[in-house]
Amino acid sequence: MLPYTEPYKIKMIEPMYPSTRAQREKWIKEANYNLFNLKSSQVYIDLLTDSGTGAMSQEQWSALMSGDESYAGSRSFDSLHETITSLTGFPYVLPTHQGRAAENVLFSVMVKEGNVVPGNAHFDTTKGHIEFRKASAFDCTIDEANDTSVYHPFKGNVDIGKLENIYQVYGKERIPMIIVTITCNSTGGQPVSMENLKAVREFADRYEIPVIFDAARFAENAYFIKTREKEYQNHTIRDIVKEMFSLSDGMTMSSKKDGIVNMGGFIALNSKELYQEATTFNIMFEGYITYGGMSGRDMAALAQGLKEATTFEYLESRIKQVHYLGNLLQEAGIPVQEPFGGHAIFVDATRFLPRVPREEYIAQTLALELYLESGVRAVEIGTLLADRDPETRENRYPRLEMVRLTIPRRVYTRNHMDYVAAALQNIFERREKITRGYKIRYEAPIMRHFTVELEKI
Repeated sequence: MLPYTEPYKIKMIEPMYPSTRAQREKWIKEANYNLFNLKSSQVYIDLLTDSGTGAMSQEQWSALMSGDESYAGSRSFDSLHETITSLTGFPYVLPTHQGRAAENVLFSVMVKEGNVVPGNAHFDTTKGHIEFRKASAFDCTIDEANDTSVYHPFKGNVDIGKLENIYQVYGKERIPMIIVTITCNSTGGQPVSMENLKAVREFADRYEIPVIFDAARFAENAYFIKTREKEYQNHTIRDIVKEMFSLSDGMTMSSKKDGIVNMGGFIALNSKELYQEATTFNIMFEGYITYGGMSGRDMAALAQGLKEATTFEYLESRIKQVHYLGNLLQEAGIPVQEPFGGHAIFVDATRFLPRVPREEYIAQTLALELYLESGVRAVEIGTLLADRDPETRENRYPRLEMVRLTIPRRVYTRNHMDYVAAALQNIFERREKITRGYKIRYEAPIMRHFTVELEKI
């Protein structure tokens, strides 16, 4: 049998920036121990996020040149609208400049003070937009998602019993929607099964509650349904995508993920009434309804990117690279979320650094150790990201403290994955010597992890 190879060739290269440990110690101290504050030239391999960091194809670069920059009625919007409707079935589309903008527009219509919004684990911007409106986000993910050593093929699944409990306590009038994140980033890039999506739809229909998908990585979710759900193994990715979206009333999308573009997002809906309400906020916050914060050329590139992202060959290459890194870490005994997700490998920081107190930000401590060791920038998915309780202002300690090694699309090679794995192995070998973490010197009142300033204990 011949070895697997990527289904593309490299046409253009970008320089990388090696550095010494002494340089990195100086830089991270100047950055107040916040990895977001580092300059790109101070990072060797950047695994902070897969959002907007992918490499576009020659077809996408060609599409840029065809962009129609008309303020209203752009041909590029027509192309994007046609692509989105063809893939998802939603007839009403509003472009936005990125995913959190789509949330801002849609939640301005749907979320009111005192509401509760259940779903699987909401990500940071989703929860931030909900709580900013003095509403509450409730995590109804299955319990298996919170144990990294347990195998479950769909750890992004929603627990219908937990949904039922939310409904019984709060009632229909306080639940504006159920949000299902596909794949579920906060549980480790874990997919949601088609069976579970149908169960959520059945629950929502029973109580007449809308279902909205946070669909930044919808194509990766479809790949896992095809490869892990026996009933769908002979279905195409696009057939699976169409069926997934038939089980929801609308979606928000950060196109910087499975759209494989550097900027962009959109809302897509079934309801004309909801669409019309959202257009007011889109015009106020984003731009006119046929560009919404995106240039024509970016919409043209996105239309092409969505087509590429919904092919099996692309998804197999993308996810096999992620799993290659996961296998390297697993073979070294490093605790990671199992099974591996679609866009990143999530290291279980609590099991990796058992001697660091949770009050000292275990996952952030490990992410900083990785940068100091190697120049690799990852991101904390733990207590810093979980933020403070809006009422008590106490830290919220999530059940999982994880470091996310997020793989940009079509950017790095297998040798880069080997380097990342070796760096983590080096830290793992001296993990018992790491006993203290960090404390906060400054934090913003919401979504603090982006701008927090820390100091070493």
